[in-house]
Amino acid sequence: MSLVIFGYGYSAQHFVQKFGESYRPILATVRVRQRARSLSSPDCSTVAFGDDVDEQIFPALQKATHLLISTPPHSSGDPVLEKIAEQIAAAPALEAIVYLSTVGVYGDHHGDWIDEGTLCKPSNDRSRWRLAAEQEWLALGRDMNVPVHVLRLAGIYGPGQNALANLKAGTARRIIKPGQVFNRIHVEDIAATIDACFQSKTRGGIWNVSDDEPAPPQDVIAFAADLMGIAPPPELDFNTADLSPMARSFYAECKRVSNRAIKERLGVRLAYPTYREALRALYSAGEGR
Repeated sequence: MSLVIFGYGYSAQHFVQKFGESYRPILATVRVRQRARSLSSPDCSTVAFGDDVDEQIFPALQKATHLLISTPPHSSGDPVLEKIAEQIAAAPALEAIVYLSTVGVYGDHHGDWIDEGTLCKPSNDRSRWRLAAEQEWLALGRDMNVPVHVLRLAGIYGPGQNALANLKAGTARRIIKPGQVFNRIHVEDIAATIDACFQSKTRGGIWNVSDDEPAPPQDVIAFAADLMGIAPPPELDFNTADLSPMARSFYAECKRVSNRAIKERLGVRLAYPTYREALRALYSAGEGR
């Protein structure tokens, strides 16, 4: 098997760390050529795909059996399909494509449980662009007769990116908005779901990738503080808290995301079904120390 990754960020790097041995060779892209040089390793060749498009991408696509797409869309569409849709459509060996999206495409559902069949009503441009990009990739897959798996990810966390690290850095805040909950997903469980999609015999589709327990964000901070043996930050009322427009937009949406499909249809077993198991493991590994 051979893998090409567009967008070699946090989730994609963890996938390569955990499952990369099964997908060789691997070529991944980042937007800036200088960063590409710094990220390249024996496990993964990294090239530029931004204003510059490295020519190594094209022979890699000719050999690729799997594509992982982890690039954000913009107002005019998906940046990968804008530049090289024809080359991807002509890739002769492709067996599956995974596109990383977000549960933000569902918009606000007032705390109700949602699943993959729930109506999407995105409430901001970022989510509208993301929903449009999903449809572009699904359409390409239909045209190519190649399975496309759209993974709608909950809030991503893991090593270096978690409540323990935020508390240690002094950036954690306990924002209180009554009734507000969020789902989360550990980056290791994202990697496992990507691999399950690549190994799946299904014809692709849309999958919610989230933990078992939607929880108030302030509870996660308090739990992490307790692990560290420190007092949690003071509570801040959402209505008066100094939040960026982007942060405030996250709190404008509330839903409980069901992950039943990835368990029952893909056979995914979450390593970290709730934030408690994950934060305990991260603290044991030295996070927040």
